[in-house]
Amino acid sequence: MNNKKFMVIDGLPVAIEGEKNILDVIRKAGIDLPTLCYYSALSTYGACRMCVVEGKHGEIMASCSTPPRSGMEIKTNTPRLQKYRRMILELMLADHCRDCTTCEKNFDCKLQDLAQRFGLKDVRFEPYSIWDEKDESSLSISRDPNKCIICGDCVRMCSEIQNVGAIDYAYRGSNMQVTTAFNMPISETNCVNCGQCAAICPTGAITIKNDLDALWEDLYDDDTIVVAQIAPAVRVALGDEFDIPKGTNVMGKIVSALRRMGFDEVYDTATGADLTVIEEARELMAKLEKGDNKLPLFTSCCPAWVRYAEINHPELLDNVSSCKSPMEMLGSVLKERAKLNEKGKKPKKTKVVAIMPCTAKKYEIHRDDMTYGDEPTIAHSITTVELANMIREAGLRFEEIMPEAVDMPFGIASGAGIIFGVTGGVTEAVIRYVMGEEARYHLADISFTGVRGFDGLKEVKVPYKDGELSIAVVSGLKNAENLIQKIQSGEVHYDFVEVMACEGGCIAGAGQPFVVDRAKPERSAGMYEADRMSNVKLSAENPVAEALYNGLLAGDKAHHLLHYK
Repeated sequence: MNNKKFMVIDGLPVAIEGEKNILDVIRKAGIDLPTLCYYSALSTYGACRMCVVEGKHGEIMASCSTPPRSGMEIKTNTPRLQKYRRMILELMLADHCRDCTTCEKNFDCKLQDLAQRFGLKDVRFEPYSIWDEKDESSLSISRDPNKCIICGDCVRMCSEIQNVGAIDYAYRGSNMQVTTAFNMPISETNCVNCGQCAAICPTGAITIKNDLDALWEDLYDDDTIVVAQIAPAVRVALGDEFDIPKGTNVMGKIVSALRRMGFDEVYDTATGADLTVIEEARELMAKLEKGDNKLPLFTSCCPAWVRYAEINHPELLDNVSSCKSPMEMLGSVLKERAKLNEKGKKPKKTKVVAIMPCTAKKYEIHRDDMTYGDEPTIAHSITTVELANMIREAGLRFEEIMPEAVDMPFGIASGAGIIFGVTGGVTEAVIRYVMGEEARYHLADISFTGVRGFDGLKEVKVPYKDGELSIAVVSGLKNAENLIQKIQSGEVHYDFVEVMACEGGCIAGAGQPFVVDRAKPERSAGMYEADRMSNVKLSAENPVAEALYNGLLAGDKAHHLLHYK
């Protein structure tokens, strides 16, 4: 006897297989029901009402908040539903700033897409809100309340996933707003600059800060040497912007495009990641050797996590690694090399540009402890999406560009450095280091210790000398907070904890082309494939790193240039 449960959607039976709401069943049936406020990773809010469906008795219900029942019959497309959806969109647009052609989200706006899909050509209603000024106080994001549709996506992301709560609802009814406490500038709140609110915003109400104008000026300046570094996660996401299969490694194309746009030198941030692995692993091993009670050692390569710790857990700052991020480490090396090369020559300004998957890097480059001399080590930090916009502005056909290699003398990066861009990658790289030469014979074993995968918390135990190392890997700041509570209560103990603010790691950073499931497996696969294809697997065996420690980083230079405290 068949005990399967079915519901009827537009006259067709569809099996119910554990879906939490009607919407998931409808989408499984191949119907693209519109939504503006629904994401499976967030709680159900049901604010936009675009996903309404009609029952067999004429009742209207929101499919995102209605659980499926066997025998239920619904319709997803009727004259009544079409009228409702058009009316909802028209009311949203009536109170929406419609400067679409100059909006950062133009052609990437869900409200715009739905208005086109439902054929809205005119808005009959007058705006009813008093328009507010933009908030440009943050180094990472811009807020334009005049484009907010009160979908609540940013509020739930900031609170439920990131545990920050920098923005929330204020007032009631038609006066409702999404804003900060007391309408303070976002830079004066506990915002950690992770940018996930901007990534999930369906309109242009919250967008990532655009820093391209100043960068173009430097590229056009003949007295400025512009040096680019490309973060590992960028290579597997940029292709999304140019209809290249998801997860494809386009690093060579990026290098070629940057040279065509006028960059003088191009390097891989993974080389800086190799330095981070070496320094962070040595820091951990020194603490274990001394019996230091300041354990676990927390990673420091994610600036949003470091900022979160500074605001919420200052008592843990002694546990946070003193290492700079890979971006800042490589930036320091590049600036030091430029300084040495300038001796006896006509001086030119050398500016380092970081191409990152992360919005918090825009904040990080302005930190007082991330400087070289009296200026920021990194002059500009742009996101993957900003790079895509530069390529389009330059008129380059990215899909047709022939790939090229990065420059020497820093043209080699290990596979361990490359996998930094995915959650667990830092830990896997550190494990390879502490295992020493034996690691190259046990790479497959290391990958199966539990460091890989997209679970918010992963726990790993690996042999170390006469005992073992206990390691935790966490992504998403709410998951990090839950782990910290367990550590501080004595419920768990770890020697090393990797923290990434964005769920899934840098591959799902807010500066990347947006991915609904927060941790696109194709991007992860692309990272691990790059590791497999690398002829250097261990950071300690990178000849560039070895040459740096014997030369430019010799003596106390390593700590001075590679650590911030």
